[in-house]
Amino acid sequence: MNNDFRNSTTCSFIFVAISLISPFSIKAKAVVSSNINAVKQHQTLDVASSVAVLMPPDAYSTVMQDPTKPDETTPKQQFNGKTLVWNDEFNGTGKPDASKWSFENGFQRNHEDQWYQADNAYLDGKGALLLEARKERVINPNYQSGSSDWKQNRQYAEYTSASMQSKYIYKYGTVLVRAKIPTASGSWPAIWQVGNTWEWPLGGEIDILESYPSGGAPAIHANYCWGSDKRWSGNWQSKVVPMDNYISKDKDWASKYHIWRLDWTSDSLKIYIDDELINEISTSKTVNGNGGGAPSGGGMNPFSNTVADFGDLIWLNLALGGDNGGSIDNSAFPMKYYIDYVRVYQ
Repeated sequence: MNNDFRNSTTCSFIFVAISLISPFSIKAKAVVSSNINAVKQHQTLDVASSVAVLMPPDAYSTVMQDPTKPDETTPKQQFNGKTLVWNDEFNGTGKPDASKWSFENGFQRNHEDQWYQADNAYLDGKGALLLEARKERVINPNYQSGSSDWKQNRQYAEYTSASMQSKYIYKYGTVLVRAKIPTASGSWPAIWQVGNTWEWPLGGEIDILESYPSGGAPAIHANYCWGSDKRWSGNWQSKVVPMDNYISKDKDWASKYHIWRLDWTSDSLKIYIDDELINEISTSKTVNGNGGGAPSGGGMNPFSNTVADFGDLIWLNLALGGDNGGSIDNSAFPMKYYIDYVRVYQ
């Protein structure tokens, strides 16, 4: 820092409004001392220009941001050389935008304990989407006594939650999701993608986030899945990070928002948490097996292909228990999964 700039800041004022110089309209206010009149006008301008030099434009999106609250800044139109093509900032109140999202209903997969219903997804009026898991009994209208189908042999569901899928479909680009996840036992929040053309897993699955126990301890998972030679059975490349890795560095980690990111090109896929690379794979490794009798998709690559209209949907859900979620802590309800935004850049 040069001496002229240091001397100009010795006058008794605290800061200038970054919003005056930020191209991203950060909602910051000027804080000025009662002695501001002692500061010459040109000195104030010098400070503003010096701050602009010291802080690159991208820094404006994070400065003065409370990590426990939604980001109130205007979305960046550019990110790493890509342009924003689709997003939902979840502003306002009421239900999520029905033109952007659809919802699952009932029991769905993995022997999970929750009954999915759209009522458990809502905007909180503070800039976030909430997927809320509740301990409440609902009747299973598909119940059949003595059925071997787990979706039908349960007369009731003891819990409800929400699962939603984007109506937007894309192939290649960067996805950013800023979220604050529940960590209570039994919770299974996820951000994931599946292809729209072939049956699972031949259409591919990308788990940008899953959180459930591994070896009896809470963990974060990032996975890629594609088809094998056995129908409805996938090849996986998975990465498991014990949650203690994060909490040992920041005891408040679980109470903060974090940015999950997927970079997807025809050559590779990379999953990040807060800019830390978690799982990377070359698409040269993700060619499907023969599919075990599936009608289509065998021998294809769900992550690198030229199939017309092929792409992925983005899923957000909060599951409970089931095959992976672990024992459900009934004292932790309602469990709340906060999503600040979903953004796609290409």
